Amino acid sequence: CPNADYIIGNPPFIGHQWRSKEQQHDVEIVFPKDAKFGKVDFVGAWFVKATRYMQTHPATQTALVSTNSITQGEQVGVLWSWMLAQGVKINFAHRTFSWSNEARGKAAVHVVVIGFALHDAPEKTIYEYEDIKGDPHAISAQRINPYLIDAPDIIFPSRTKTPSNLPFITKGSQPTDGGYLLLSQKDKEELIAKEPTVKPWIKKYVGADELLYNTPRYCLWLKNISPTELRAMPHVLQRVQAVAELRKKSPTESVQAYASTPTLFTQDRQPSLTYIAIPAHTSENRLFIPMAFLEPSIIASNALRICIDATVFHFGVLMSSMHNAWIHYTCGRLESRFRYEPSVYNNFPWPTPTDAQRNAIETAAQGVLDARARHPNSSLADLYDPLTMPPELV
Repeated sequence: CPNADYIIGNPPFIGHQWRSKEQQHDVEIVFPKDAKFGKVDFVGAWFVKATRYMQTHPATQTALVSTNSITQGEQVGVLWSWMLAQGVKINFAHRTFSWSNEARGKAAVHVVVIGFALHDAPEKTIYEYEDIKGDPHAISAQRINPYLIDAPDIIFPSRTKTPSNLPFITKGSQPTDGGYLLLSQKDKEELIAKEPTVKPWIKKYVGADELLYNTPRYCLWLKNISPTELRAMPHVLQRVQAVAELRKKSPTESVQAYASTPTLFTQDRQPSLTYIAIPAHTSENRLFIPMAFLEPSIIASNALRICIDATVFHFGVLMSSMHNAWIHYTCGRLESRFRYEPSVYNNFPWPTPTDAQRNAIETAAQGVLDARARHPNSSLADLYDPLTMPPELV
């Protein structure tokens, strides 16, 4: 088009890990030659393409419907750092809302609409949705940043390293086992009945759901098991064999390599110290993301983020209203649920308290733990449901 007034559209919503070979080829043509762009959603290519067009047609304006993920989490630091460097200005934006089209079988998705150009509009507007399925109300803005808030263009980098003065945070361990190393309560009881010697090799296994709902789940943690011990448990050996076969058939080369060590998780990040467990995904309806201290004997799955050797002080800051406000604006989302990544923690402006302030935080944090302990039969999901949250915990 020799001279477009507007570029508008609804690009495909596909996460980086779901791109076809053809789509991958497309983004390699369009995206800047930066390895980090590999994690940007497919829709990001339309933002880059439109920006390149506007660089030779500066009067053109663009507005695109997009998955809300490009305004959250790590993608902001990658995509929008480049966009802002090209001189892009966001002139209006619809913040997250639930949207569906008329195509049969299409589920509702959580989207944003971003209007941008290489020049500022005289008036900027943010459309806010108190109910993501309802109508928006318009808010005048001086500036709209990539998080779609009226604030300066400050972007958090994809920071993978934990600051040296803080407890290390990482993802939990990943089995990549087809479920053969994992056990329900019933599976555990049946396996022990068949092979009592397996008991020391069964560990409590906790992911986000298990942490939040007290769901009993276990895993075979066969680290350092001897060949003789393993050979003496044919039912366990059968499961290990199934793991090896599954990994051999994986399309991922790194997983195939782990077929030679089928007794082990593909990613072992289990700490040897007490840790704070944070669910990777949790409901946006809770006032706080529920977190808990767990012992190193409890295996943390990759559905948890684990803060290793953390103290009551760190727990107090992580459970604070301040940190939860940070989460609301910087976390990635799965639909509307929070997706907590280590970069949220690594970028957080941790306070440097006086001794008196630290003591106050520790006292408040212990108060939270004590309030929970008064309800030993209640799950974290019940304790942090806004309707059932005990007054003393509030």
